[in-house]
Formats: sequence, C-alpha cells, structure tokens
Amino acid sequence: MSKVKTMQEAIEYIQDGMTVMVGGFLGCGSPHYVIDALVAKGVKELTLICNDTAFPEQGVGKMIVNKQFKKVIVSHIGTNLETGRQMNEGETEVVLVPQGTLVEQIRAGGAGLGGFLTHTGVGTRVEEGKEKIEINGKTYLLEMPLKADVAIIFGNKVDKKGNIYYRGASRNFNPAMATAADVVIVEAEEIVEAGEIEPENVVTPGIFVDHIVRGEV
Repeated sequence: MSKVKTMQEAIEYIQDGMTVMVGGFLGCGSPHYVIDALVAKGVKELTLICNDTAFPEQGVGKMIVNKQFKKVIVSHIGTNLETGRQMNEGETEVVLVPQGTLVEQIRAGGAGLGGFLTHTGVGTRVEEGKEKIEINGKTYLLEMPLKADVAIIFGNKVDKKGNIYYRGASRNFNPAMATAADVVIVEAEEIVEAGEIEPENVVTPGIFVDHIVRGEV
C-alpha cells in the first residue's frame, strides 16, 4: 500500500483531543501546508508538543490564533504574543520546558525509556513537582518521556518508502519526533522514487513514517 496520501487523507488521522508533535524551529522545518489544512479543518482541544509556537502568522502560530490547543508543551513562546495572552488569560495551558530537556524527553519517548536524569532546572521553578535524585553528590531531576498520537514533520526530500533527507537547519526536532508518535505524517518538499536518496543522506528511515503528503496547495 502506498504511503503517499492526499492532504485530506492525511489530516483525517488528526482528531479532536489528540496529542500532536509538530516539527520546526520558529517555522523553519515546519509542515506549513499540513498546518494550513488543520486550521481549515478546525480540529480542536489538541495538546501540542513543539519547540515553540512560532509567530501568529506562521507555522503552529496560526493554530494558536485559531485556539485549537488546550495545552502546549514548548521551550519558548516569546515570538508569539498571542500564546502569552492565552496563557495569562487561562485560555490555554502552557508548559515551558528547557529546550535540551524537551528534545531529550521526545528522544526518550521514541527510545522506549522510562525517563532520564538532568541537572538542568535544579534550584529553579522547573524542578517543581519533579522527583530529585542525588548521584555522587550532585542533584538531578527525573524527566519523563514524551510521546504523541500523531507527529507532523517536514522533509526536504522524501522517497516513496518514507526515507527522509533534511537540508540544513530544517532538520531540528523532526528526526526525534518521527520516533515518538503512534502515527507519523511527513510533508515532503519533494517526493522521489525509492533509491534516489543516497543512503548516507537518509536521516529518518522510512520504517518510522506512515504517511507522506506533498507540500503544495
């Protein structure tokens, strides 16, 4: 069965109330066409796991403005004032996580780990409600893994088996998220035949990818 789907076929996998990971860093390497389709669909009450909430007019920021999330787990929100407004007004729950910790939580989820220890956040508000463990006289926080129902990622070149090549900074969170969700949808800038991507350029193997959509209107 072909992994290549139409946009409408792909977004049917995303339903109200799901937890969704979205790749990208301030919109770079984000699946913009899938995001636009989800804005049009109006799916709501989602939990977002993403590096940031981009800008009001770009990336997942459009979904923030459309009030499609009940909760966001991100490393910062400073570039999207609407996220801050919704947080302060109690409209959306915002969980701020140090960036390195966030990506490690996603990696732990993808690797099937029960959690990991980090010194980051010790002595700050980040440690509130978390278990502390002392090793060799140093205190660590136990951080729990993150997983999602669906990951929506982006690839510059994707073959029909789902193998992904990322160009430059577009890689960011995408490879980690591809391992940590029940269903993985990749928006491809270019779709090619299997074998057209050199093996050493494949970052995300196709075994992690369930559905491929072409990034176009």
